[in-house]
Amino acid sequence: MSVVTKTGDNGTTGLMYNRRVPKDHPRVEAYGAVDETNAAIGLARASSASDFLRDRLLAIQKDLVILMGELATLPQDLQRYRADGFPTVSSALVAKLDAWVAEIEAQKVSLKGWATPGETAEAATLDLARSVCRRAERRVCALMPAGELPNPEILTYLNRLSDLLWLMARWSESQKPKTA
Repeated sequence: MSVVTKTGDNGTTGLMYNRRVPKDHPRVEAYGAVDETNAAIGLARASSASDFLRDRLLAIQKDLVILMGELATLPQDLQRYRADGFPTVSSALVAKLDAWVAEIEAQKVSLKGWATPGETAEAATLDLARSVCRRAERRVCALMPAGELPNPEILTYLNRLSDLLWLMARWSESQKPKTA
């Protein structure tokens, strides 16, 4: 079976359960932005020399697959999605991010002023991932007015994730050897 199906040649794309929508549908924009976030986090993970960061970033990437699957399912199909055994974003996933934020904050990472990305290459990749995550958050917000986001934990997760990525970048910078 080829990855080339030609089903999108007419400007539509498939969602879960054989639903088709235009490729510029707000739902596609939302999970596409999350996919970009996942790729940016992959770049940060591949660029990192820190097991501390790599382990957490990989776990986040796995969570984002859950999030994208849920976003790729229309609200009327969510009951079926859950019944088929697909996981959804939960408060437990958000709590995991909260715990990692607390873990980094306990290390007394400097939070003074605005951060300018680029202090280190590793931190810059994390700041890129954060900014892409903020775009994903905005795209997911766009689903709310029409009642297209039945699970508010998705938005909470993305908001917390962008905070964590910012903090990870600052942590990474704090690991840089100090020069005189």
